[in-house]
Amino acid sequence: MAEWDIRKLQILRTLRERGTVTATAEALHMTPSAVSQQLTNLSRQLGVPLLEAQGRRVRLTDAARLVLTHTEPVFEQLERADAELAAYSRGEAGEVRVGAFSTSVPALVVPAVRALRDTHPGVTVRVREAEAAEAYDLLTAGNVDLALSLAAEAPSAADPRFTQVPLLADPLDVALPPGHPLATAPALTLTDLAAEPWIFGGSGPWSAITRRACETAGFSPHQGHSASGWTAILAMVEAGMGVALVPRMAATRRAGVVLRDLGPAGPVRHVTAAVRRGGETGRAVTHVLQALREAAGAHAAPVTRE
Repeated sequence: MAEWDIRKLQILRTLRERGTVTATAEALHMTPSAVSQQLTNLSRQLGVPLLEAQGRRVRLTDAARLVLTHTEPVFEQLERADAELAAYSRGEAGEVRVGAFSTSVPALVVPAVRALRDTHPGVTVRVREAEAAEAYDLLTAGNVDLALSLAAEAPSAADPRFTQVPLLADPLDVALPPGHPLATAPALTLTDLAAEPWIFGGSGPWSAITRRACETAGFSPHQGHSASGWTAILAMVEAGMGVALVPRMAATRRAGVVLRDLGPAGPVRHVTAAVRRGGETGRAVTHVLQALREAAGAHAAPVTRE
């Protein structure tokens, strides 16, 4: 029987996800030479070539992909074992590391932590703010136990590495200066604002969400200004420099900005939580997920529309 080494298999798995030896080394806090040596040893132990040269890079062989297909259930079971051992040894106590995008921290994570202090004081939440897409990288690398992200940034639901939990459909309101002709209109749709200069980031999830919402409404938004922080975006709206979509969860009231609800047919962004497959059985993670669900439910009614 071949000699299976979990640590070396984890390195191979990370190489599949990161694509290069250098990126794999960075994710696992190793040197590139150590990564190469470990994979060479694993190839020798299993008796099959795992890597082949592709220019100046390497790629996984069919044998390597076959190995990983059979070891994914092993990783899942080990996650379950870790979770159950932690629950057994610590009971209701434990630390859960949460990676969360910026607007989810005050709206969801902080209320969840406050609630846990009353219901499960032995559960400690350690928060790490991260971009929506980065949260999954942190989860994959084992740097966090739970990731809060946007569905638009999530891997496929069929990805065997994660269990994903939908939390919230966050409505997108439109921000207008008080003197705008449509600020007091009886009803407002995105199409009414098709000719306006829009304010949103030059790249990243919020740019994609804004563009997608406008294109779904039938027009391509003209980007009048680029900004990624809500303070800057709302300040420019207040100055009459343009309009912007603002997630209700992130909205900060400003006297010089009117936030208009776009109605039941308006756009939303979907917020999800994710854990490594098998990790959801840990008691501490279960308590944090439940507290996040309750925070999401109190913030806005979950919906299923896209």
